[in-house]
Amino acid sequence: MFTPATAEQKFVLDHIVRVATLSDDATPDMVEAVLEGAGAFAAGEWFPLERSGDTVGARWTEGGVVMPEGYAAAYRAYVDGGWGTIGSPVEFGGQGLPVSLAAAVLETMGTANMGFALAPILSVGAVEALMHHGTPEQQATWLPKLSTGEWTGTMNLTEPQAGSDVGALKAKAEPRADGTWSISGTKIFISFGDHDMADNIVHLVLARTPGAPAGTKGISLFLVPKYRLNADGTPGEFNDVRVVSIEHKMGLHASPTCVLSFGDNGDCLGELVGPEMGGMRAMFTMMNNARLNVGLQGVQVAERATQRAVAYARDRIQGVRAGAPAAIVEHPDVRRMLMRMKAQTMAARALVYLAFGELDRARAGDAAAEVRAGLLTPLAKAHGTDLGNEVASLGVQVHGGMGYIEETGAAQHFRDARITPIYEGTNGIQAADLVGRKLSMDGGAALLALIAEMRGEAEDAGLIALIDACAEVVRHLLAAEADDRLAGSYPFLTMLSVAVCGWLMEKQGRAAAAAEGDPAFLAMKQAAVRFYLAQIVPEALGLKAAATASAAMLYAVGAEEFAA
Repeated sequence: MFTPATAEQKFVLDHIVRVATLSDDATPDMVEAVLEGAGAFAAGEWFPLERSGDTVGARWTEGGVVMPEGYAAAYRAYVDGGWGTIGSPVEFGGQGLPVSLAAAVLETMGTANMGFALAPILSVGAVEALMHHGTPEQQATWLPKLSTGEWTGTMNLTEPQAGSDVGALKAKAEPRADGTWSISGTKIFISFGDHDMADNIVHLVLARTPGAPAGTKGISLFLVPKYRLNADGTPGEFNDVRVVSIEHKMGLHASPTCVLSFGDNGDCLGELVGPEMGGMRAMFTMMNNARLNVGLQGVQVAERATQRAVAYARDRIQGVRAGAPAAIVEHPDVRRMLMRMKAQTMAARALVYLAFGELDRARAGDAAAEVRAGLLTPLAKAHGTDLGNEVASLGVQVHGGMGYIEETGAAQHFRDARITPIYEGTNGIQAADLVGRKLSMDGGAALLALIAEMRGEAEDAGLIALIDACAEVVRHLLAAEADDRLAGSYPFLTMLSVAVCGWLMEKQGRAAAAAEGDPAFLAMKQAAVRFYLAQIVPEALGLKAAATASAAMLYAVGAEEFAA
């Protein structure tokens, strides 16, 4: 019930990302070989563990977190196969291939086993942070093992009293005579904060140094390993980082979400990464990478839920069509749901891959691509995960009552998906980022340039109308007060995301019409594009009123009245 989406991935990499223009090594044969190899590996090693990851899950013990049987061996096979090295820097043991190709590989792993794939997602963020902010010595010490996945990485931001308000954190870092720092404090919601799959875990921890000002300006970033290193670079002495507990969650049970305590015995050492009080800048390097990868999780769960729903709909006999018993795939409303699932999954993939492609170009020195990648990040994270939730919910619905029964597996996708709009910055924060930082930093120039590019290429009348409506909303928001911007931020993010997805879907439709290859694949692609433009794009036009509405109606009553 898991089939790697190799043909779809290659099509999007070719026609949306234009992966061949990113690297001389990204030849069609090489890209196809990587995608097919990743698919075979995921199907053989990670997919068989998906169910036990949900039903057994990670377990807390006094000696640390224990993963379900088979996970450590499957992770070791992932490392030995070099699957974590695709986009990692060559100088630290990676293959140096486009990040967008690495994202496709990670999509395959997460489609096979979404919870398991969180381990490499967090490691990628740690690599990014050290590449941009670490010293040459830190890079030489830590990146070779992180780049291969032999050691895993984590991000440690959240504390019990400091959720989205990072500036309220209280973790402390005290300087030591040898240049290291003594770290103390508690962090919560740390994905793969502890496990038994790797020899070491590299925690990147936000903490406050003595005399640092309150708020975000006083935050620094520290590298805190689970085990200190011996002189030969191997893991040695325990570094006083303890997993206090793991959370009991709605889903994603294969990913241990840990409460970590640093320095209970006053013996937790860390290294400063970047300048003192430069933690926020380093954090955003990690966070922006993580946000794109969470958007990719939306694609993963959508693909998996769609495959399961299609298989069930083709097998489940119910009712009569043309005078004979028929599978439910033949009924119009089931067709509607399946077509929506296929179209929304394709749209989410195109949006997220486009963002990764711009990130590739930014790494090559393209300043305009860097701006475009920043603009697309909140869209990819928020809309990608919204679609993952929508498609997973439709997957349950296609199964009918059996979808509500855990044994069919459809409910797991719904439960797993629900965290994605919440972590790595809630989708409301993504919308606020779009109408705040992204819209304000250049007077809307980057956003208006994207809209103009889409308007110049769009052919469908409905898509053109939506793009024009987005331009009107941008002009409205640029002149609006802060609260009014925020009040309309989420509807606008959805409008803009659908416009971008519609633009990308239309491009794919033209490419599919001109392409040669599997007739079934190309027919499905064109049908999904027609459905998206005819049914999903018009829905987004209806959000214009909400996107331009005043915040006044939201404050028409006081906080007390909400309890009435």
